[in-house]
Amino acid sequence: MTEAYRPSTALQGVRYEIRGKLAGRALELERQGYEIISLNIGNPGVFGFRTPETMRLAMIENLNQSEAYCHQKGVFPAREAVVMQQQDRGISDVSADHVFIGNGVSELIDLSLRALLDPGDEVLVPSPDYPLWTAGVTLNQGCAVHYPCPRENGYEPDLEALARLVTEKTRAIVIINPNNPTGAVYSLSTLQSIVDIAEQNRLIILSDEIYDQMTYDDASFIPVASLVRDTLCATYSGLSKIYRACGYRVGWVVFTGDREHAQPYLDGLDLLASLRLCSNVPGQWAVQTALGGFQSVETLLTPGGRLYESRQAVLDAVAASPYLSLVPPSGSMYAFLNVDQVLLPQFDDRQFALDLLETQHVLVAPGTSFNVAYTDSFRITLLPDPATLTDVFRRIDEVFTVYAAEQKEKIQ
Repeated sequence: MTEAYRPSTALQGVRYEIRGKLAGRALELERQGYEIISLNIGNPGVFGFRTPETMRLAMIENLNQSEAYCHQKGVFPAREAVVMQQQDRGISDVSADHVFIGNGVSELIDLSLRALLDPGDEVLVPSPDYPLWTAGVTLNQGCAVHYPCPRENGYEPDLEALARLVTEKTRAIVIINPNNPTGAVYSLSTLQSIVDIAEQNRLIILSDEIYDQMTYDDASFIPVASLVRDTLCATYSGLSKIYRACGYRVGWVVFTGDREHAQPYLDGLDLLASLRLCSNVPGQWAVQTALGGFQSVETLLTPGGRLYESRQAVLDAVAASPYLSLVPPSGSMYAFLNVDQVLLPQFDDRQFALDLLETQHVLVAPGTSFNVAYTDSFRITLLPDPATLTDVFRRIDEVFTVYAAEQKEKIQ
């Protein structure tokens, strides 16, 4: 490689395989004329979900106010709408000054970590995780330390293991609730224990709550900010998932808790927000309407609703499969599936994902994409309609049947 063109060493160890080589191969197959069912990413618009019309109209009606840069933190009505939502959730002492609007939560994760970390600083990140968190820590010179969220614990954190991982270099704890990729929705006792660990060690809580209203059956979402008093809490959410507006690229982070002692950090984040001038202005005008209007996502999550019935189709397919098991997702739009390695002892999640793509034209995300050590899992999105998901599991079963036959030949 010519030295002048070598990539930054900061990219070493950075992974985002959800849009990696498998997705690249899927694109090649599509160009060859194959129809690919892409279950690797939660992208509602691809599966027929529409952004509520009131949000589109709000954006269109304010286009004449969208041609100039706005304040680096975002337009006031959008930030004020986030404040009102926080207050409705019992989180007081927050104003529009404490809200930053970004080009999706993704940008805000990067900015938050960049303002926080020095080389070698540690951030506790769940495993499995949404890999942007690990990548963001790594790109900003930190060290992602993964705390286990065991399958046998319903993918809730192992709190004793989490506490043991805190060192003098630890700066923050990441919470993803409802969880991507597992669909776990954390209990009050789990969240309170994490808050206690953070407050005892003066760690910032970075709470990714992009799926905050997306829960099933009797699962109950609890905003962690409502529990935090003696440390800084950053709560992230946006329009992409609940409001099916991924392409608008609008997310927000709101800071609550001990802001007084965190002011130099918040000033640093304000500086970084200023350097990128502002986030996408047109999409911001949809925030007030989204948060203050009818919450149409609720109709998708109850019996007869699209997401509810798709989730049920996955549960039914797993129950009928001799090879698969699943901790039923209580929230979000994903299922994190496990393969029986007793029946398929040679199973490897990456090879399976490639075989499924090449032979059945279904794209999934291998479990190891989410920073876990085990190789018996993969993630799919629940966004397709139930009939499509039923067909997906038929195709998955065909791959498993081939694997089982090959295993039988080896034994004989």
